[in-house]
Amino acid sequence: MSAPLHIRAAGMATAVGLDCASAAAAMRGRLDGFQETRFVGPGGEWLIGAPVPMPRNWIGEKRLAHLAAGAIVDVFSDAPEARSDCMLILCLPEKNRPGRPIRDDAAFARQVRDCAGLPETVTTQVVAHGRPSGFVALDQARRMLGENRAPTVLIVGVDSYLTTLSVAHYITEGRIQTPANANGFIPGEAAAAVLCGHGGRLRLTGLGLSREEAFIYNRLDQDNLDRPLRADGMTRAYAQAMAAANVDLAHVEYRISDLIGEQFWFKQAALASLRLERGRSAFQDLWSPAENVGNIGAAVVPVMLGMALTALHKGYAPGSPVLIEASGDDGACGAAVLHEVRGAP
Repeated sequence: MSAPLHIRAAGMATAVGLDCASAAAAMRGRLDGFQETRFVGPGGEWLIGAPVPMPRNWIGEKRLAHLAAGAIVDVFSDAPEARSDCMLILCLPEKNRPGRPIRDDAAFARQVRDCAGLPETVTTQVVAHGRPSGFVALDQARRMLGENRAPTVLIVGVDSYLTTLSVAHYITEGRIQTPANANGFIPGEAAAAVLCGHGGRLRLTGLGLSREEAFIYNRLDQDNLDRPLRADGMTRAYAQAMAAANVDLAHVEYRISDLIGEQFWFKQAALASLRLERGRSAFQDLWSPAENVGNIGAAVVPVMLGMALTALHKGYAPGSPVLIEASGDDGACGAAVLHEVRGAP
């Protein structure tokens, strides 16, 4: 690793809690935020989703900006001194995703800063790669801290699949879970933020980024091939992260994954494990926030980091290190290994 990066604080705004403490407790208790939405499914039934309970019925970019602001305020309630001198990395949906709820990234970033009360001097970068965006943001944050460009970096992820165009597209693709389709995801929305710097209890020790050629839509690419899934991309991401952390999969104590509900992602995670795991006999727990809040897109990596940090603070983490993984519909894959820092406050 080029520079040490610690996760100092986390914030969330999800369907199961409007702050990190309550959301993490709900996810630990296996509670979910699934309910009927205003969208109609293919059979005429109300579609099940995971909307965030908001004080007002905001829609569109304004709704997402308030979600992101809620997660940011939650972070700074634990670290108020970092508000004025942090750099902001905003993780957003893929630019070409059907039904993308954000039209102008720069304007949306300004709206988030205004809603959260951040100074106009806060430098902002946008990472628009969907679910794996948080890993790209971690790599950028590590470089910023290594170059002393800022004492802290705030990574914020916000996304929603609960838009009319998104729901219509993914129903047409047969990818949303309905009574007639068990092999699908539940659309959700969320925002989460993590404060990166020095001196926290959770340290990033390994990071891997790769791409899967046999991604979920590979049959539609220009070569017109339906490649068999071997999980080459996720296997490389695992291997890079674990090599940098000087650990093997047999000594990873637990994993957190963005398993959104479709069989493809479970197969990918299982294949990556089978190809790298050697000699392990002990149980390895696997957590997934999608069990509680559905598919939350670009917010998922900050949510998973917040889950790991809270588990460490509350004393129910299965051990150290933890491996976090996420991948996107376009084949982008990411993995990170994080260790507990003994004796840290």
